Amino acid sequence: MNVLLEAQKHRLNTPIMFFNQYLVKNGCQTPPRHQLDIILLPFPAPGHMIPLLNIARLLASRNVKVTIITTPVNASSFTNAIETNHKTGNQHINLEIFKFPAQEAGLPEGCENADIAIKLGLSHKFMQSTQLLSEQLEQFLDKVRPDCLVADMFFPWTSETANKFNVPRVVFHGISYFALCAQEVIRIYKPFENLASDDETFSIPLIPHEIKLFRSQVHPDLICNKEDAFRKIFDHQIKKSEDESYGVIVNSFYELEPDYAEFFNKEQGRKAWHVGPVSLCNRSIEEKAQRGKEASNKESECLTWLDSKKPASVVYICFGSVAPFITPQQHEISMALESSGKYFIWVVRSDENDEEWLPPGFEQRTQGKGLIIRGWAPQVLILEHKAIGAFVTHCGWNSTLEGITAGVPMMTWPIFAEQFYNEKLVTDILKTGVSVGVKKWSISPSTEDLISREAIETALRKITEGDEAEEMKQRAKQLKDMAWKAVAERGSSYSGLTAFIDDLRDYRTQNRA
Repeated sequence: MNVLLEAQKHRLNTPIMFFNQYLVKNGCQTPPRHQLDIILLPFPAPGHMIPLLNIARLLASRNVKVTIITTPVNASSFTNAIETNHKTGNQHINLEIFKFPAQEAGLPEGCENADIAIKLGLSHKFMQSTQLLSEQLEQFLDKVRPDCLVADMFFPWTSETANKFNVPRVVFHGISYFALCAQEVIRIYKPFENLASDDETFSIPLIPHEIKLFRSQVHPDLICNKEDAFRKIFDHQIKKSEDESYGVIVNSFYELEPDYAEFFNKEQGRKAWHVGPVSLCNRSIEEKAQRGKEASNKESECLTWLDSKKPASVVYICFGSVAPFITPQQHEISMALESSGKYFIWVVRSDENDEEWLPPGFEQRTQGKGLIIRGWAPQVLILEHKAIGAFVTHCGWNSTLEGITAGVPMMTWPIFAEQFYNEKLVTDILKTGVSVGVKKWSISPSTEDLISREAIETALRKITEGDEAEEMKQRAKQLKDMAWKAVAERGSSYSGLTAFIDDLRDYRTQNRA
């Protein structure tokens, strides 16, 4: 049989496709496809590890072998979820433990997570220390020879390492398309330069929407033009590394920010695959409860408390695992909650767990009205509960997406990083949130920048009461529906993951035959 002629006759794409169909038709088996082998290297911080773990689970569900590289202190963030995956019969995810070079970098023993480093004031040294993982990664890639390395954007040195072994390196961006576009335009054009003061606003040029920011909401290193290690990593290594990479994987979905998915692809000229919201791979209560660290309160306690409340009557407050708050600001939040009369769940970091951060008698006066969780909370389970009516958030991208997929309006309270861009996406583009009015990017809060209890209560009422709140609620529900459709079979993100896997297969065929 002339396979090529027959394939052309039937207008099949390739002789191989025709040959496979011929085998099936005649009762034969098709040749087995090569199982892709992908290495994931998450940056050691909860906001980066959580979505890459979910991406690992999505890839494993498509019969891709996945290895997650982590360190001893961070391993527990992955083990429970991986064990749950194995119980279902999916054995495709494994952990590889690297020794973290804390001592070599002058960090205290056990400082293997960015959250710890930030609290100790050692974030720059921590960023530099991660480069010392390169030797272990090189040895591992030489041994395994995977089909792809997906490495966090904060590991720019991995492009060079992967290239040594002809392994395509894909960048994982744990932020939105909008934030990627906005921060790049601001970095290049510096539209804030001619402002007389921080009280003036500037428009972000070129992007599809009219978005205004205060100069004080931009990373201070950009404003001051400082040439420190942090700036060099962002402006030079990360950009150069991304330009040299095979492509970019984004935890978002097309319908959420179509203008910026298109803008990013056009302006960056890089392959980009949107595969989110990746948190929706968690379907069971057990999977949702295992998000990140072990919850400080049993999920059943939270859900039982919420079950006793009316639909959309509870405000959920959580500022992530890093955002710092001083006691005076905690007092302002407390007094606003008490004055508003709203039911609430408030999550505070375990290191903020002292008696002074609450006004005297606050817990007694709000007994039955509020539930305080000290430490880690089962956030996905809480947000999805019908009793939750609003989410007060620091606008970290994971939390923002989880609010969107739960269909919950948000009161935005950005602190640093790209959170001010995410706020603008929620409030100005999606129109499903209200800003509390933070004007300053800061990782070290001061009493000069306090948000007053009056401003907090005003925003709380705006997000939960009246016609405008109802309109935001309806838009939020529409986005929730879009998110679930995106990850369903044939949805935009489902197809994005398929395209990612197919591209890697093509790369292997063309470059590693």
